[in-house]
Amino acid sequence: MTFRAKHLLGIEPLAPDEIRTILDLSEQYVDLNRGALKHSDVLSGLTQINMFFENSTRTQASFELAGKRLGADVMNMSMQASSIKKGETLIDTALTLNAMHPDLLVVRHPHSGAVDLLAQKVNCAVLNAGDGRHEHPTQALLDALTIRRAKGRLHRLNIAICGDIAHSRVARSNILLLGKLENRIRLIGPPTLMPAGIAEFGVEVYDDMKQGLQDVDVVMMLRLQRERMDGGFIPSEREYYHRFGLDAEKLAYAKEDAIVMHPGPMNRGVEIDGEIADDINRSVIQEQVEMGVAVRMAAMDLLARNLRAQKAEGVWA
Repeated sequence: MTFRAKHLLGIEPLAPDEIRTILDLSEQYVDLNRGALKHSDVLSGLTQINMFFENSTRTQASFELAGKRLGADVMNMSMQASSIKKGETLIDTALTLNAMHPDLLVVRHPHSGAVDLLAQKVNCAVLNAGDGRHEHPTQALLDALTIRRAKGRLHRLNIAICGDIAHSRVARSNILLLGKLENRIRLIGPPTLMPAGIAEFGVEVYDDMKQGLQDVDVVMMLRLQRERMDGGFIPSEREYYHRFGLDAEKLAYAKEDAIVMHPGPMNRGVEIDGEIADDINRSVIQEQVEMGVAVRMAAMDLLARNLRAQKAEGVWA
């Protein structure tokens, strides 16, 4: 299996064969998680620390469950009430962590680049659980696994990513991953929620749902990220839903077997109709949650292998 990375900070540094390695190993963990004994010892003796500087339910729970199923000692640090609030710098935090000798560090941070900075200062493998508007690599990987299982392949598909592209690290990671694997990507949303220069990423840009969804295989909806908006990006949620919310009428323009995705949490009646979200024939939103645990198990397994190998050789800095 080909996976050379020391950390998982983003999709951008990964080669296509490394992406496929993570997805292939994730398939094995899907089978493990569906079995009667959901436990492995591949991380036995290793310590995993989860540091979430932003609130999270799905991602933090998924990483915690993944670590415990692999046999790691898992600790969640409450960063909302930590020394960071008292003026401690990220570098000070890194020094404190090094004194604890963790092996795997899972970090979510509101500022782009903060996770990369930590990775430069700690003596362990670091996984980015989302940093600012930059990347959310494990979300893109679990989305890719969900698509591959539903469609039987992960290349030459027409994939629409719809909604708040400008504020979405999920969109950025998915654009990078799906582009590396030769898919055709369409971005759909109001011009106010499209980043400047986005067409340079090799994507097609639409501001009309019906045109953008024409004959697509995958419809990926994104949450309106109000907490990252500092101005009037949309006239109203009602108007936004009318133009860009996914309902049966708009979905009819996609292929008959198109799947519907959403990274969660969902704003029903804002970016997606509740009936579409719950349609077991079209929606794979619950499968995404399931694939998240398997993908995070695979990522930590592969990083731990590299960690152990490099420490054995005395090359881990």
